[in-house]
Order: sequence, then C-alpha cells, then structure tokens
Amino acid sequence: MSLVAGPGRGGLGDGQFSQNPKLCVDKHVAYIQSLDQRRDELDYWLTEHLRVSGIYWGLTALHLLGHPDALPRDDLLKYIISCFCDDGGFGAAPGHDSHMLYTLSAVQVLVTLDALEEFEQQIPRGKDKIGRFIADLQNRESGTFAGDRWGEEDTRFMFAGLLALSLLHLKHLVDIDKCVQYVKSCQNFDGAYGVSPGAESHSARVYTCVGTLALAGRLDAADTDALAGWLSERQLPNGGLNGRPEKLEDVCYSWWVLSSMAMIGRLHWIDKDRLTSFIFQCQDPENGGIADRPGDMVDVFHTHFGLAGLSLLGQPGLAEVDPT
Repeated sequence: MSLVAGPGRGGLGDGQFSQNPKLCVDKHVAYIQSLDQRRDELDYWLTEHLRVSGIYWGLTALHLLGHPDALPRDDLLKYIISCFCDDGGFGAAPGHDSHMLYTLSAVQVLVTLDALEEFEQQIPRGKDKIGRFIADLQNRESGTFAGDRWGEEDTRFMFAGLLALSLLHLKHLVDIDKCVQYVKSCQNFDGAYGVSPGAESHSARVYTCVGTLALAGRLDAADTDALAGWLSERQLPNGGLNGRPEKLEDVCYSWWVLSSMAMIGRLHWIDKDRLTSFIFQCQDPENGGIADRPGDMVDVFHTHFGLAGLSLLGQPGLAEVDPT
C-alpha cells in the first residue's frame, strides 16, 4: 500500500457537492486498489516507514465502502506477518524495528482479516508474544507507554497499546488503573487533553485519551460538557474541523473530533450537514481519494479518516464504524 499523494486533488471548487452530495464509492475503491501499483515512484519508497499503517487505512476504507475483498487477502496477510519482529512487535515494513503504532496497525489488520488463527499457525504463541511486547512498554510508575525500546512516551502509545491488547483479549497484562490516572493528569483547564501532563490541548490527543478511558470503562473520569464544548469549537465556518485553536481545517479531524464526541455522547453538538458538505468537497470525483482540504492532493490517510468521519455522521452506503 503506497502512501504516495495524488495524482488527484480534492474537489473541483468550493460548494460543488454542498447542494447534492454524492459519495464516489467506485472511484474511491479503484483509487485504493491502485496504490500498490506505484512502485516506480520515489515517494513509494520514501513512505515505507508507514507501510503497515497504510495497509490498515486502505483496508478499513474498503470495508467502510462495502468492498472488503477488493484487496488480495493472502498477500496482505503474508506482508503483515513478514513485518513481525523477534521481540513480539511489528515494524512498519520488513526489516524495520518494532514500534507500538505499527503493532496496533498490524493487529487491526489481522483482526479485520479474521486471520489471528492463521497468524498463530505461522508464529506459535504469536498473540502472547505481542501482548508481552506491549506490556513491557508500560511505565509501571506513571501508567503511560513508550513507543519502542528507546523510551519515547506519548498518549498515542498508551491508547495504541490498550486497543491492541483489547483486540487480543489481553488487557489484563497491563495496569489499567494507572492508565486512567495518567489520562486524568493530562486533562487541561478547558476539559481537553494534551500529549503529556501540561501539554497543549489537541484534538488527536483528546481521541487517544478519551479512547483510553472508553477501553478502561472509565468515561466517567472525563469532564464531559467542558470537553464537548472545546471539541465543538473546532468546527470552522466552512464546516471543517481543526485540531486546535487558530489552525486550518483538515479532514482527518473529522475522525479525531467526531469519534471523541461519539464516545462521550455529544455527537449532536456538531453541525453534521456542514461537516458532511466539507468532506465531500475534499473528494476527487474523477480519480477517487479524499484530500485534507479542497484543492490539495488526495492520499490514503485522509481517504480513510474522511470516510470514517462520514460513517460517524450516518452517511448512507457506508458501514458503521466503532468510534474507538
């Protein structure tokens, strides 16, 4: 799966889809299918460090579009297994070091393909090895997680670890109460969350923290109305959402913001019609794919998150997505 941007661009002008929006399903499917055929482009190799996550984004987008078999299952499974490392984690590509983010993406792909049994046939006790890799990255004092053996800590890694363990039914391997305590320490006066205690509130960090609370069964620890108020202020006049105050809109926040609001039961605090119109304006109706905003090049990352956001908005023709 290539992370190369383009060749298409989002929209053909502001407001084109606002009156009668139409989801270009066949175009998006064809666009995703074409991504692995661009191996002669330099950017294909420059984005190798994101390959496993790219597979997850493309595969999930196809499931949302109702075309789960549009990519060759056996080839996907073979590639994911080739990224497994001796320490129990997954790298972004064969030969890359293991990392929490790519381990989550790999687990998500295996679960989506219903391939955990096949994985364990090739990697005996593979699930336990993954679980131990993740558990060993938890800081048992603070509760948060490192991304890899080099020790960088981030709420992304905490959420990724807990989500992967949840999918593997191995949450008992980590101290969940400590995770909740750490999330609470990252909450700011505005009700939102940063990447670490005292860090600036950011929509993507809100998602990781609220997602952690949801997986822990502790959404009661969030200041729901204050958080929902901050998240609702992320919507700009053009309908799009930004990640923090004074920043531009970006389609990916259609997921980070909406999923958080869905988890805390405040999805109705967003103007759904305006956001839907904005996402449709970011489509390339000729070649498929979705860009971060109208006029920019499409890519699989924003295609995935744009479709996921539309699913949360109840867009007809898309499969229902779980906000975590």
